[in-house]
Amino acid sequence: MPKALEPIPITKPVFGQRERELMCAPLDTGWVVQGPYVRRFEEMFAGFTGASHALATTSCTTALHLILAALGIGPGDEVIVPSFTFVASANAVEYAGARPVFCDIDLATFNLDPEAARRAITPRTRAIMPVSLFGLCADLPVIADLAKAHGLRVIEDAACALGARLGASHAGTLATAGAFSFHPRKAITTGEGGMVTTNDPALAELVGKLRNHGAEATDLERHQREGGSLLPAFNLLGFNYRMTDIQGALGVAQMERAGEILAARRAAARVYDGLLAGLETVAPPLEPAGFTHAYQSYVVLYTAGERPSLERLEELNRARNRLMTAMERQGVTVRQGTHAVHTLGYYAAKYGLKPQDFPNSLMADRLSITLPLFAGISAEEQERVAEFLRRPERWLACAA
Repeated sequence: MPKALEPIPITKPVFGQRERELMCAPLDTGWVVQGPYVRRFEEMFAGFTGASHALATTSCTTALHLILAALGIGPGDEVIVPSFTFVASANAVEYAGARPVFCDIDLATFNLDPEAARRAITPRTRAIMPVSLFGLCADLPVIADLAKAHGLRVIEDAACALGARLGASHAGTLATAGAFSFHPRKAITTGEGGMVTTNDPALAELVGKLRNHGAEATDLERHQREGGSLLPAFNLLGFNYRMTDIQGALGVAQMERAGEILAARRAAARVYDGLLAGLETVAPPLEPAGFTHAYQSYVVLYTAGERPSLERLEELNRARNRLMTAMERQGVTVRQGTHAVHTLGYYAAKYGLKPQDFPNSLMADRLSITLPLFAGISAEEQERVAEFLRRPERWLACAA
């Protein structure tokens, strides 16, 4: 019998002895809550991105919630959110008591369409939340101009965007504030974890208090100064969104190799670009001039050689699903890109939304395929993946 091929995961975190070494350090000292390693992680992240301030949190979702809370966004307010994104983008707005107002995307980039956002503005709009999806920055200068014209804040959901740049500016630095994720699907990981970035010192100070129950000082600050035996003042209603020092230590180790990891992901993306060039089956991800794609995910659009349309969407969706099933049966892990959030039960029911309300988001939901990508993926593994896309008819028959 021929030897079974090794499965190819959708992604794989990069860990080594350095991660093990640093994660043990908080255990040795006994300081496992938010402390010196979280502070060092924040400093390294701010230095890498060029942000004036970086504040670690428990997740990107809580980072978004903290930004919304710090900006005073709540009941009666609206926040414009692209419909094609992970559900957490909209959930954070719901947690704040505000209303997420969905808008459509540009199907070529998977990112918020600024013209669709403009049409979604109402007198109740307080902010626009562009998502720099899959590692490609949203068109932040255009969105910032739109926001300025209407007196709005820009909150960048940069969950996927470590390493993404627009010109010389890193994701998370062109908005009022940005929010990053360190989930294991991301380029670097702390297991769960997030980060707020901002160039506004007052906003950074408020976020720092709100993540720590509203306290005027952190445990580490109290520990390092005289009078730390007294509890701090609590003048705000805050949250417990603090990262542990164990996670912070892992983050420090991951930041030490972030450049290497991101370079390896971009190199793998270039290999896919070459393997998929000229194919009619899928449209590979776009990297517009002036943008640096970080490739948190390599997401293609299944087109079967035609321009996607709602008229043939159901048929193309069935073919995409059969192709993905065939790939998984052969050990190649794939996923759809992400959701069209307006089609999910909670949001569709609460706001009376129909799938066709945001057609590009719907087509991205039904036709996107995330291919395996990680630092260390081999050329042979990428060739295996590409073979399914070169001859889809062979595999579609297998999965029928």
